Amino acid sequence: MKKAAYFVIVFFFGLMTSCSDNRQSKTVEVITDTIVQDIPELSDKPAITYSDAEILAAEDTLWYQDYLFASYPIPESVKDRMQGKSMKDNAKIGYDQLRYLMLPYYDFDGHVQKGELVCNIIIAHDLLCIFRDLFSEQYPICSIRLVDDFDADDEASMQANNTSCFNYRPVPGMNKISRHALGLAIDINPLQNPYIRGSKVHPATATEYVDRTKDFPYKIDKDNLCYKVFTSYGFTWGGIWRNKDYQHFEKRR
Repeated sequence: MKKAAYFVIVFFFGLMTSCSDNRQSKTVEVITDTIVQDIPELSDKPAITYSDAEILAAEDTLWYQDYLFASYPIPESVKDRMQGKSMKDNAKIGYDQLRYLMLPYYDFDGHVQKGELVCNIIIAHDLLCIFRDLFSEQYPICSIRLVDDFDADDEASMQANNTSCFNYRPVPGMNKISRHALGLAIDINPLQNPYIRGSKVHPATATEYVDRTKDFPYKIDKDNLCYKVFTSYGFTWGGIWRNKDYQHFEKRR
């Protein structure tokens, strides 16, 4: 009995310490573009391996078994993909305030994929911890790709059920800047978890998921692991708002 209690204590202590701040004290000046060239299309089934350069260039890392969750300054090749799309010319935020995350995840078919995400530096470490926790429970996520793969068209990204974070854009149907424009909000499995404002549903193809009394796969509610993990790290869920945003989690600075 004592041995069992000891194991439980050690297990939870291990989880807590592994999500401590592991960011390197040195400034990472160079990040090679080879780091981001290995991101596969979702149809690929990658062998998750990591080069020494990939590991050393990261300024913050977490591991789960043999899987790496890492944060980098925005690589030049990623800036090229973002500029004029998610990063608008008039954006009131700079690349130095953002981080590029490499995140393993389980897709809807149960296969491990390599995802990529851009977020604000303020929440980068939290997101590494959150996605590591979700991965450890094999929580299913359809897709994690930069919104720039959809020309920063939020509706197109949502219809593809893509999980994304940074996109310098307004709130749909409003004139104010979204928290996504600061990289402080993330949308998870948006097709099954739509944003509802009056009679408008985003994405428009998600009408069958508006009725939250129904039971269906990938639904985020207060009993869902995704909700529990994000809120444990201080994120607010849009599903509690007057205009329901079931896909949305954000953090205030």
